[in-house]
Parts: sequence; C-alpha cells; structure tokens
Amino acid sequence: FLSKNVTSSQLRCRTINSTLVTFLTFRIMDDNENRSLDFKEFLKGLNDYGLLMEKDEASALFQLFDRDSSGTIDFDEFLITLRPPMSKARKEVVMQAFRKLDRTGDGVITVEDLQGVYNAKYHPKYQNGDWTEEQVFRTFLDSFDSPYDKDGKVTQEEFLNYYSGVSASIDSDVYFILMMRNAWKL
Repeated sequence: FLSKNVTSSQLRCRTINSTLVTFLTFRIMDDNENRSLDFKEFLKGLNDYGLLMEKDEASALFQLFDRDSSGTIDFDEFLITLRPPMSKARKEVVMQAFRKLDRTGDGVITVEDLQGVYNAKYHPKYQNGDWTEEQVFRTFLDSFDSPYDKDGKVTQEEFLNYYSGVSASIDSDVYFILMMRNAWKL
C-alpha cells in the first residue's frame, strides 16, 4: 500500500535532500570554515535566519546543541539536535531489530552476534573474493557505528541514533514500521 507511493530511491533522495539542506545551513553559519560553530557564529546564524532572541536564551539553546559541552557545535551535534524525535512505536520496532541482532543479549552488537543472523556469503564483495566474511560483518556494523569511534561494536544508542536519521525522512509511522519489519524480518 504505502510502498507503492514511496520507493526506496525516493526515500534515499528525501533523506539526502534533508541532510544537504541542514549541511548547507551549517556551512553558511560556519563563518571561519573550521567545521564547527562557536557561540558567536551560532548567535550570528540565528540572527541571519531571523531567529531573534535574548543572549541568555541563545546561550541556553547553544548548550542544547553542544551535546559534548566542548564549547562548539559540530555538524553531527547540529544534525542530531534538529532531528524530530522518534515516536514510541518507531523506537519499539527499532529495539526489536536490535534485540534480534544482539544474540548474546549484552546490549552490544558485535561480529559474533551477526554470525548467527546475517549471512555474509550473499554479499557481492564476498562472492567475488574481495572481502572476507569478517570484512563484510565489520562493514555492516560500521554503517550503524558512531562515525568517530568505529570499534566494531554497535550499542543500543548508536543503533537508535542511526534509525533516528532514517526516521526523520519518513512521515508515516505505519510506513517506517513496515519498512523495519520487512528489512529485519520481524
């Protein structure tokens, strides 16, 4: 039903467009082009976009974006803060998928967990001899892992964060849940 209206390529396109607009906004605000926003750039950017507020209100907003309290906002912090939160139903289906992959039940998905639920032998790079089974699993895990810490382990938080990005580009809970159920055979 919904899958006839929204193809996977349209979904990818919407996700890319949404992220691109956010990236361009960030780049425009990043006056010194150091890939992060300090408070001065953030305040100027708010003003440039017509969001006028008192300095203390802007400071509180800056703290909300500055998730690691470094005094600057990097693009990932900017993107994550602007994403709409996932509904309870979406979070539940994401956690069902996580639990399916986390065969040991320790709250972390590893290569060992994947060996029981993901068949690397069907991956084209494995089939043509370019990658080992281990490389297929690591690449798969890396897609969910934190971009700054590719450690071969995916936590619940990292998995939820990945799907929060996917969720942001899908309007309908029904379609998101259908997509997750089909993708993970839940």
